[in-house]
Amino acid sequence: MRLLFVADGRSPTALSWISHFVEQGHEVHLASTFACSPGLPLASLQVVPVAFSGLKSDASQGSNHQARTNLGTVQLRTAARQWLGPLTLPTAARQLGEFIERLQPDLVHAMRIPYEGMVAALAKPSMPLLISVWGNDFTLHAKSTPLMGHYTRLSLQRAGALHTDCQRDMRLAQVLGYPTSRPKIVLPGNGGIRLDVFYPSSEVDTMQSGTSRGDQVYPVINPRGMRAYVRNDTFFQAVPLVAARLPGVRFYCPAMADAAQARHWVDEMGLSGWVDLLPLQTRAQMADLYRRSLVAVSPSTHDGTPNTLLEAMACGCFPVAGDIESLREWITPGENGLLFDPGNPGTLAQAILIGLEQPDLRRRARGYNLELVASRAEYRQVMAQAEQFYSQLVK
Repeated sequence: MRLLFVADGRSPTALSWISHFVEQGHEVHLASTFACSPGLPLASLQVVPVAFSGLKSDASQGSNHQARTNLGTVQLRTAARQWLGPLTLPTAARQLGEFIERLQPDLVHAMRIPYEGMVAALAKPSMPLLISVWGNDFTLHAKSTPLMGHYTRLSLQRAGALHTDCQRDMRLAQVLGYPTSRPKIVLPGNGGIRLDVFYPSSEVDTMQSGTSRGDQVYPVINPRGMRAYVRNDTFFQAVPLVAARLPGVRFYCPAMADAAQARHWVDEMGLSGWVDLLPLQTRAQMADLYRRSLVAVSPSTHDGTPNTLLEAMACGCFPVAGDIESLREWITPGENGLLFDPGNPGTLAQAILIGLEQPDLRRRARGYNLELVASRAEYRQVMAQAEQFYSQLVK
């Protein structure tokens, strides 16, 4: 197949998906909304700036730029793009439309609605248009401004097929206008978890609730970075509440070493004895951190199926996540994880303490989650389904 992806070419999520089709020998083209060097043997790469993605301050940064930026700056930039970004869509759509006309792919796949799906929908390709929905496309962005809502609905109306990473978003897509008769599929957004990278430690969890709390180390990981929809204020306020009961607790925070807001919270609340603000990690380094941790925390208010949640579960971490409808598709509270009010530090601290102090619960959850990820989110299995779906669309 000749495939054109419209995506942020810096995104590890997008590149994980796209790389499968490159490896399988398809002719893969990328129209990236950001300047990038994806490191894949693509047939072609075209940059189509949209929503000010061509500005030097954005284009020169890596895909995890938000995780290394002051939270206020992230929120301000997000709001500015939500209000002004849609005004750039017509120009970007003309550029993308010209590229599509020259290329004549069998399928156009826009990975995320704002702004890749929007610009692809406005380009009106004559071939099938598949649009992916990512975790906060509907619950955060579509509600943010009138124009964002308008272009979200327009994207769904013009999509010939739809991919979401959770059943909730498939339901919301239909509420927002996606016709129920059109093709659709629910699969993890990054193509799933590579179990040769994300796997559990061979060591048995022997920590008992009756051990000496002064000597024992209780490692916890927060892999979410600094994002506008992640309540890290709740997370950092929960740290001293956990430490008051378990002084040996240690919180690992990847991609926060350069985050000014995170450093401020650590200094202001005196958390340096319990919190490690770490630089951006490779996938292998993240997998190692998960294997070293007992509990993984995700204090988000908007999500589909977070890649970090599945990675943590694949490595045997006990998941503690914000109580969001989409996460209930993966977590049954008290059985294979816990959910909490992401605005309440007390409920988060309580959930972390339950995860740390109940080794039997952790072991039961570990076994359940390893089977769950293997059956529903293993990379090769997921991408085989995606490739079959593509084949059906281009017939």
